[in-house]
This record gives sequence, C-alpha cells and structure tokens, in this order.
Amino acid sequence: MPKTDPAEQDKAMEKHKSDTRNVFIGEQVIHTLGKPDGLYNVQVRRLWEDRYRVNVVVGETAASPKIANSYFVKADGDGRIIESNPKIKKQY
Repeated sequence: MPKTDPAEQDKAMEKHKSDTRNVFIGEQVIHTLGKPDGLYNVQVRRLWEDRYRVNVVVGETAASPKIANSYFVKADGDGRIIESNPKIKKQY
C-alpha cells in the first residue's frame, strides 16, 4: 500500500474545508434570497481572508447563463455570513 505524504493530506483537507465552506455560504444566500426561477448555479469565490464574491447564476442551459444577483460577503471561519453588500433580502 503506497504511503500518503502528510503535506498532500493537509492540502486535500484544506481544499475540502474550503469547498464545504463555499457550499455553506451559497446555501445561506439562497435560503435568504429565495430560489430564483431557472437557478443554474451559485458561484462562491474567496477573494481574501474572510471576503467572498457570491454570484447567483440563472439560465436554462450552460450556453445562456446570466448573473441575477451578486453579493460581496464577509463570513466567519465556519462560513456563516456576517455581513453582505448589498444586503441579501428575500426576492423570490
């Protein structure tokens, strides 16, 4: 059985934590905003430290996506949204 490099394990664990945090942030946005018709994707991109850009993408296919809502958010280490610009409010 091949040995796994501890540095690679740490890297994989950090990626998993980051991916999980991004999904959680996206879920919070949709929970507050509501689910728009034709929801295609929620993109969450870490900009730096605790700041993220969240884009709510709608479209029937990958060929016709459109950003319906976009937010600049600050989240804690667990991914809980602390603040948002603009403020996320129920729309759908």
